[in-house]
Amino acid sequence: MKYKLLVLDLDGTLTNQKKEITPHTRDTLLRAQTEGLKIVLASGRPTYGIAPLAEELELGTHEGFILSYNGGQIIDWKTREMMYENVLDPQVYPYLHDCARKNGFIILSYKGEYIVSEDAGDPYVQHEAFLNKMPSVTVPNFLDVINFPVPKCLIVGNPEPLAALEKKMKKDLEGKMNVFRSEPFFLELVPNGIDKARSLSVLLEELGMTREEMIAVGDGFNDLSMIQYAGLGVAMANAQEVVRQAADYITLSNEEDGVAAVVDKFFFNA
Repeated sequence: MKYKLLVLDLDGTLTNQKKEITPHTRDTLLRAQTEGLKIVLASGRPTYGIAPLAEELELGTHEGFILSYNGGQIIDWKTREMMYENVLDPQVYPYLHDCARKNGFIILSYKGEYIVSEDAGDPYVQHEAFLNKMPSVTVPNFLDVINFPVPKCLIVGNPEPLAALEKKMKKDLEGKMNVFRSEPFFLELVPNGIDKARSLSVLLEELGMTREEMIAVGDGFNDLSMIQYAGLGVAMANAQEVVRQAADYITLSNEEDGVAAVVDKFFFNA
């Protein structure tokens, strides 16, 4: 099988503990693209949080793609065309904002290249800004600024009370949208149907490719669906155990150029 599409999770997969692509992995991916391999960077990060890595790997030149918000958006990085989008209904924003405010939490979302919230200095907001390498700004009123459909909001705060809020919001919003914690201190608020595999099926159809021609590499629970869906599903050595069990192949860790090892073995047949 000649694989044509390589889908990569970022944190814990493409990048090391410093959130960087190592020179060896970068060089391997650049060489593979010159030989026809298309790359998709697939992450729960917002689009602008993925963009620096897309630029580093020259995805625009080599006709690669960004799949952001865990599948909420797909962008052709050469043309910047939005190929797919799944967004929240703005009518739910007042409820989300009220839940955060009444319980002493901060709600944030994304507007262009910025993370917006009512307290950019909050340590959890700062952590999200650090993870995505995006500037964070304070706005007087969250609802006045986020007045358009977005793929995701995030409520951040201390884990124990946030867990209690998660239970309440899940019950209140059942059937309307998804509520889950990606970290103990991050409560994700996303539309129904957000799933990396589902969005990748849209991209494959657009590209005229089959899932058998796709390699998907990841380490976390949100990578499970795409690893199971791909023709070749690969787990990092540092992946969650359930992800390792679901994979067709386990590569080296993200500290050992595991992504480069996959490309060498299954694309270059080295």
